[in-house]
Amino acid sequence: MLRMSKMADYSIVIMTHLAIDPSEQCTTANLASQIGIPLPTVSKILKQLTRARLLTSTRGVQGGYHLAKPPAEISIIEIITIFEGPIGLTSCINMPGKCKQESYCTTRIHWKYINRAIYESLSKVKLSDMVRPVKEHPANPYLLSDQLSIN
Repeated sequence: MLRMSKMADYSIVIMTHLAIDPSEQCTTANLASQIGIPLPTVSKILKQLTRARLLTSTRGVQGGYHLAKPPAEISIIEIITIFEGPIGLTSCINMPGKCKQESYCTTRIHWKYINRAIYESLSKVKLSDMVRPVKEHPANPYLLSDQLSIN
């Protein structure tokens, strides 16, 4: 099954929470209590997001964390790759030479297309989309159902 790590999942929850009011500074403790994620985990995620320049931090009594750029400029793929690395459903995509069947594999090129499609889809979803109600979300499957083929 395809599944991202809890750290990547939690990081999207944190970033989405911060995107609700981008001008607000949130402390680690406030974030942890508001979203129900353990404080040490929130702290670790905030540090990684700050190192990746998606968040800025301010020290002191009035300090906290806030988005480094507008929510409409931060894609979900940016957040995921901080914690997961590049999208690669098979090892041969991001690590050429790791698979013994690579030289005669007929599926490798198809996995490249699949990975690219996933990457492009996640690139299109912005934090500003994540704070919208589902019925207004551009990726809502009910809104796109006439365009999708699910068999």
